[in-house]
Amino acid sequence: MTALGILPSLVWLSIFIKKDIHPEPKYLVTRTFLMGIIVAPLAVGLQWIFVGLGQSFPSISETFSFQSTHFFLWAAFVEEIVKFLAVKFVVLNNPAFDEPVDAMIYMITASLGFAAIENILILFRSIPEGLEGTLQLWMLRSVGATLLHALAGALIGYFLAISWFYHEHQKKLVAVGIVLASIFHFVFNIFLFSYQNDFWGIILSLLLLTVFAGLIQTLFNKIRNRMIAVPMPALPLS
Repeated sequence: MTALGILPSLVWLSIFIKKDIHPEPKYLVTRTFLMGIIVAPLAVGLQWIFVGLGQSFPSISETFSFQSTHFFLWAAFVEEIVKFLAVKFVVLNNPAFDEPVDAMIYMITASLGFAAIENILILFRSIPEGLEGTLQLWMLRSVGATLLHALAGALIGYFLAISWFYHEHQKKLVAVGIVLASIFHFVFNIFLFSYQNDFWGIILSLLLLTVFAGLIQTLFNKIRNRMIAVPMPALPLS
């Protein structure tokens, strides 16, 4: 189950990492991926804390209930913040972080680490459903939730990359990236939740991922072109 859970993340990582014309050090990519795994329990812990608050205070119980659509929004927000923190802890002060496009690569890497541990845990929980059910879930998550995490991370990475050129607005730009990534994450989950994982929920979710994948490709190209056109500034974040 562990190997199955990690495999989709590694496959997507091998695809995205080719978009960097100056490959990153393997040790730093590995550390970032592992940090994405390590910080995942932080997101889970925060989500349970919020649910506990909802149970303790009836006035906000609907907002923090697992059964509420609000849950998908703030849970997505927590996850995107945690993924950014993984990159901040490991990469931002490293000399190898020397190009704007690196921000997108490392955010994708941390996000895929996060997705890997999420996949592992969900696959283990699906064992009672039998081999066929587990494999179906694995295939859906391989092209669904795993790619979702990578694309959401890439969006944050884009705004982090832009902060190289607008250093004075770096915090605002990163905040915008996290908010937009959270909304994208939320909409994907709502499609699946609203249609209870049936045909239309899956189709709408895959359509959303396809459109967003095209957007991310465009953002990659914009950052690479800007790197060529604009002299490289100093590292944006400390």
